[in-house]
Amino acid sequence: MTRTRWTLVATLALAVAAVSWWWLERGSATAGENPRASAAEMPGMPGMPGMDMSTDGTAVLTAAQLRQFGVLFGTVEQRVMTDEVRALGTVMADETRLASVTPRIAGFVERLYVSSTGQPVRRGQPMAAIYSPEVLAAQQELLIARDLDMSLSGTSVPGVPASSGSLLAAARQRLRLWDVPESLIGDVLRTGLVQRTIMLYAPMSGVITERFVVQGQAVQAGVPLYTITDLSSVWVNIQLRETDASLVREGTSTTLEFTALPGRPYEGRVAYVYPTVGEATRTLAARIVVRNADGRLKPGMYATARLSTPARTALTVPSTAVIQTGERAIVFVDMGNGRLMPHDVELGRVSGEVTEVLAGLEPGQRVVTSAQFLLESESNLADVMKSMIGMGGGAGTMSDMPGMDMSGADTRGMSGAAATSRPATSRPTASPSTVPRAPAPSRRSPP
Repeated sequence: MTRTRWTLVATLALAVAAVSWWWLERGSATAGENPRASAAEMPGMPGMPGMDMSTDGTAVLTAAQLRQFGVLFGTVEQRVMTDEVRALGTVMADETRLASVTPRIAGFVERLYVSSTGQPVRRGQPMAAIYSPEVLAAQQELLIARDLDMSLSGTSVPGVPASSGSLLAAARQRLRLWDVPESLIGDVLRTGLVQRTIMLYAPMSGVITERFVVQGQAVQAGVPLYTITDLSSVWVNIQLRETDASLVREGTSTTLEFTALPGRPYEGRVAYVYPTVGEATRTLAARIVVRNADGRLKPGMYATARLSTPARTALTVPSTAVIQTGERAIVFVDMGNGRLMPHDVELGRVSGEVTEVLAGLEPGQRVVTSAQFLLESESNLADVMKSMIGMGGGAGTMSDMPGMDMSGADTRGMSGAAATSRPATSRPTASPSTVPRAPAPSRRSPP
């Protein structure tokens, strides 16, 4: 059994070797019919039908091919660039138009005239009536000071100076410092009756954006009760990327569009650019002041801002002509007679449909603005084929690569590339009839 198995294995190995030898000899003979091609004899690289692609990446197209592939051209020239920046923002209250209603005395709220957030108020409108024992005592002292001044003004007692009204003046001043209106002081002096409560009035017109008081609440001096916001003018705080920070300055004109108000753009100007960049967002904040006479802009609304910086002149190319490969930027230039050559360029800023060119192009050159990605792919293919040809050294073949024998390879499919097969030898080609066949194994019954 062991001898029989080894006989079968040897026979199969011999058959495989014979078939392989025949196949390699057949390919070698076929390749020998075509002489070795050199890189200099290559008419073009494979790719778009009828396109000639040289080893430096230049494509040569006829007028018919330009129309067939949809190749369009633009011009490199000096253009006026207006840097436009787009940024998102949020409507905020104008911090210079805020007012707090804060009592200067302690007491109790006996009546609220404004009891809800969002309620509009006018300047001088009553807000709340506060009972304060301190103010009540001060009014009584005012009346006593008046009577004392009147009694001392006509005295003739030796050693007692006539009153000059200083006590009354001090009592009046004390009430003024507590924000007691002058009209209330006059009523107390005229009628001789003290007022139980004093009134808090709105210091400006606007809407109540914060309320911290309810009916009957005890209040302390210096604790705010209301916040009034004037929304006739609002701020829009926008967030600028670091790359756009140098394009925005105070006075930059801005067009604002709001999601809640489609089709109604607002005009404004940058009033302030904040001096620090957010560490988490890597953005720079800027403030835009917008008039809001109709009150349609509400704090918290989202806005899209378009900021236009002063115009400047620069050498530009249509943005559609630029191919970004990650490590470099390429533009195909028309060299005449249908030759389109790739140029490495150094780019600056993008403004609308044009891109600034810092180096690599000259004014007046024509550049490809469509189908350039197809040209670029063909250029890459030409580089790959050139590198494959150059692997073999000066001869331009791959036959000399260490450890690789291409003598039997079928290279008929490599159109335009250098043939890498060795010349055919005088060794005869085996036919299928001469290939030794392995004898059929005999079937033996098991012992």
